[in-house]
Amino acid sequence: MLLCGIIDKLQRSTLGTGPLLFFFCQAIDERINNASAILRGLIYMLLDQQPSLIPHVRKKYEHAGKALFEDANRWVALSEILKNILQDPSLKGAYLIIDALDECISGQRELLKFIVEMTSKVPHVKWIVSSRNEPDIKESLKAVETMLDLKLNEKSVASAVSIYIQYQVDELAKLKGYDDKTKRAVQKHLTSNAENTFLWVALVCQELTKYSRSRVLTKLNTFPPGLGSLYQRMMAQLRCSDEADLCKQVLAVLCNTYRPITIQELTSFIDISEDIYDNLEFLTEIVGLCGSFLTIRESTIYFVHQSAKEFLLKDAVDEIFPSGVALLHYDIFSQSLHVMSTALRHDMYGLATPGFPIENVNQPNLDSLAAAHYACVYWVDHLYDWQSSKNTNHPDVFRDGGVIDDFLRQHYLHWLEALSLCRSMSQGVLSMAKLESILQYLVEQQADKEAKDNEDRRPLYQTAAAGHTATVQYLIM
Repeated sequence: MLLCGIIDKLQRSTLGTGPLLFFFCQAIDERINNASAILRGLIYMLLDQQPSLIPHVRKKYEHAGKALFEDANRWVALSEILKNILQDPSLKGAYLIIDALDECISGQRELLKFIVEMTSKVPHVKWIVSSRNEPDIKESLKAVETMLDLKLNEKSVASAVSIYIQYQVDELAKLKGYDDKTKRAVQKHLTSNAENTFLWVALVCQELTKYSRSRVLTKLNTFPPGLGSLYQRMMAQLRCSDEADLCKQVLAVLCNTYRPITIQELTSFIDISEDIYDNLEFLTEIVGLCGSFLTIRESTIYFVHQSAKEFLLKDAVDEIFPSGVALLHYDIFSQSLHVMSTALRHDMYGLATPGFPIENVNQPNLDSLAAAHYACVYWVDHLYDWQSSKNTNHPDVFRDGGVIDDFLRQHYLHWLEALSLCRSMSQGVLSMAKLESILQYLVEQQADKEAKDNEDRRPLYQTAAAGHTATVQYLIM
């Protein structure tokens, strides 16, 4: 919230003085929780505001193509591009803002080194970084930072939260028709219990919109101070819901997916009857019942904040994962194979012409891949996490003639086509390599114990290895 205010302020005060670039990290979304994604986003915003710098990208893009931004060496390429751009004499100044650097899960150390290097080499380019107070981040930036520790500036934070409370109460008063007494009571409760936390105020005010003016005073004391206590209250409310079991399924799936999923993708992973499978309005209502843990933006489901997911994984893990996290990975993997086997077929978008450029493909209104998109990209990752847990009670999964072997034999080319349409071919290569490594590990582990089982698994391992090679060759061609 504070960083959004800083960005708004800078946008007004730096107009015409240089580009203003910002990136918001989120640990629960693998598309925006890594250093390469941060640089990619900053570069895009910079080129959009100052197109004269595009040659720095075009030179490398013409040599390597789109793989420049996606393959295993993307960090090296992107950091070199941004370094050259920031040192370009035509760039007189810029502000680069990164929010929640602690939620950069991959490449954080390299990013910190890059920021320190650029701060010393290009002093007219300013960096603003927000993060939880983590020792590694603090130590890395010690030499170049001017630090504002919010814990040491409680008065300033309290003042900002107080202004936010006033704004929210005014909005509630307009929406629900509060009289002066109700308005004062709501403002007093929020001020007394917020503990200088914007998110707590936002979540409570969101809940208050559900109550009429006549009921709001009796409900105020049911909102305890602190995010942890508020999340506990939300879980208690969820338990009393008529759809409590389904809500817990939704929360469990969202905790285990590698990116936020859409309402349509969610239908593939929860236990609902066929007559409501396509009822997206019903599922939207179910997500709405999940307390204030989740929110929906443009049909995609997000956690309201990283702290909500952390609470579920720490304090509610036994409740939403009654059979354990590993088994849920298996369920998502299994359901992924099912939805793909149902949805995938030859020429799903009716393109007719082999080799049709993906850039010219228009997604149909009734997209047959809408529910299977996540499954196509991540089914092997869930298989890997389940197998890595050592809690593998489904030995037939890896046998010749088992579910994986059957899927690859029947739908391997359909899967490649789907990955192309999802613009995720590079992920397919990584998935086949990961599947090959799983099966190779199993063969080696069982070599001395179960010679016969080895022979059962080896054909599937050979299928996976051949698939990996074929995928790479497919990309080269």
